[in-house]
Amino acid sequence: MSNYGKAFALMRDAAAGPWRDYTRHAFVEGMKDGTLPREAFLHYLRQDYVFLIHFSRAWALAVVKSETHEEMLAASRTANGLISEEMKLHIGICAAEGISQAELFATPERHENLAYTRFVLEAGYSGDLLDLLAALVPCVMGYGEIGTRLSAEETSGTYRGWIDTYAGEDYQDACAAVGELLDQALTRRIGADFQDSPRWDRLCQTFRKATELEVDFWQMGLTP
Repeated sequence: MSNYGKAFALMRDAAAGPWRDYTRHAFVEGMKDGTLPREAFLHYLRQDYVFLIHFSRAWALAVVKSETHEEMLAASRTANGLISEEMKLHIGICAAEGISQAELFATPERHENLAYTRFVLEAGYSGDLLDLLAALVPCVMGYGEIGTRLSAEETSGTYRGWIDTYAGEDYQDACAAVGELLDQALTRRIGADFQDSPRWDRLCQTFRKATELEVDFWQMGLTP
């Protein structure tokens, strides 16, 4: 089990069913055993590239919603990691398959992608940093948990590059940093016993909805 902070663990446990559906989805298991069709993987990568554009903007919004220099630094580092590192993975894999970066950028959004990214952005526009983080962390932490699990289990080498990216030290450090940001932001705004706050249930509902949208995103990947 991951160690990405107190709040994330509590939110994950409160959304146990959807979280299992997300992190054990057939798409994920297909990457593990190599049975995922290449066409489906490339379709997913193209959609995820578009997703990461909006996700990076959401993390930039987290800078705007921050109340301290430390929060601004944590949010900006995460946005920079998405733009300079994670998107590079997608560009590299797709380039090897003859898909240019211009083609990636021009990929039409599927409605599952649109629904998820706009949900995250709306959480930030209409709420504060806590609302935005509750919508952001399922993606960050879920990929961290998936990468760690698949890396530790016997897997086909077909999608090893993807697995190694999310199991790698840099990405795991990013997950830990986001977990620390979430814990500290909650403590600053609500108090150390944030799980007893009237706001906690709503934040958990946001986390759960974002997790359900992650499930939909994987399912979209199976239907190019």
